[in-house]
Amino acid sequence: MAEFFRKKKKVCPMCAGKEVDYKNIDVISKFVSKDKAKILPRRVTGCCAEHQRFAALQVKRARFMALLPFVK
Repeated sequence: MAEFFRKKKKVCPMCAGKEVDYKNIDVISKFVSKDKAKILPRRVTGCCAEHQRFAALQVKRARFMALLPFVK
């Protein structure tokens, strides 16, 4: 018998009320991979399309301001 488990749908953290800003490195680092410092895709972060684009913009701003590294 095959039992199927449904994954709980991820809720967008920004739709839930969490503020994302390029100055807050603790929050922004959750949108970047640990090993190569790449921006993570939507399926991993759980963001909606609008907020994923916004998070990518904030990561790029943090990199430009030297708050996050471009490459690890």
